[in-house]
Amino acid sequence: MTERPPRPRRSFIFTPGLRPDMYPKALACGTDIVCIELEDGIAPKDKAEAREKALALFAQPQADDGIERIVRINSMRERFGIEDVQAVLATLTPPPALMMPKVRTPDEVVMLDQLLTEAGHATRLHVIIETNAGLEAAFDIANCSDRIDAMFFGGVDMAAELRCQNAWEPLLYARSRVVHAAASAGLDVIDVPYLDLQDPDGMRVAAEQARDLGFAGKGAVHPKQIAALNDVFSPSEEQIARARRIISEFEAADTGLVVIDGKLIEKPVLRDMHRIVAIADSMAGAART
Repeated sequence: MTERPPRPRRSFIFTPGLRPDMYPKALACGTDIVCIELEDGIAPKDKAEAREKALALFAQPQADDGIERIVRINSMRERFGIEDVQAVLATLTPPPALMMPKVRTPDEVVMLDQLLTEAGHATRLHVIIETNAGLEAAFDIANCSDRIDAMFFGGVDMAAELRCQNAWEPLLYARSRVVHAAASAGLDVIDVPYLDLQDPDGMRVAAEQARDLGFAGKGAVHPKQIAALNDVFSPSEEQIARARRIISEFEAADTGLVVIDGKLIEKPVLRDMHRIVAIADSMAGAART
């Protein structure tokens, strides 16, 4: 399992590739991830224009503000996706990361990884599991490339393909499979946005359920959802203090395990404590900028 530097991925929001004027607003809304949309939110007749405008945003250096920037391309199995990839390979200023939708097999990711390597691009990858085939292959997809930083659960498309309700209980098995796959590769896993803007309490419950299952964050469909999502997925002061204490006592003991408050603490727990502290430090740094 490749160790990836932990960072907050508590929330993400899409901004349309056709509207570059909305990009700065998305960056300023408090989210951890801004994803520029080239896929479902763009009509076929507008794909080329959206692609050109989206990639033009990266012609200038991006601010070091702790916000993760991603471009969601179209599926690698479609013409628009191939054209997106060709444009990314041709540019000298590629996006920091690409989001791959509807990934069904590891081959898609491996191919894009190899193409980016040939082009000399350091672009990272995020993959969405939102098809039955992708769910079946999720473990292999998660482990097929060191470029992958996170897996996203696409609940809307998954529910349609499984012919089930887009609700917590019917999708619990699928969500659990994605969490399991992501954890095997040390990836963050991000949950699907909550679509009902008029139900903030329901969104908070859904976010808490996702957090307790192992998700690191959840998508938003509107900036007004961001603050609640960040709150749900942020480690508490008590969790941060406990993590720092465990790390300190582990270092002082210089052994493979310690007993703290009567509980045995081993190295897998220690890794999670380092993740909590790193995320807390990153959040504190972002707050100061």
